[in-house]
Amino acid sequence: MIRKLKSGEYRLYSRKKNPKTGKRRNLGTFRTRKAAETHERAVQYFKHH
Repeated sequence: MIRKLKSGEYRLYSRKKNPKTGKRRNLGTFRTRKAAETHERAVQYFKHH
């Protein structure tokens, strides 16, 4: 899940909420949406291999 921050950057969050905190886990902050999407694909790849 990618969200745009007020600073104009994009942050990648985990899809599931962390049961301990009740919030989504931060998986990295990127300057462009494309960079965040590319990293999200990499995360999905390693999650399933």
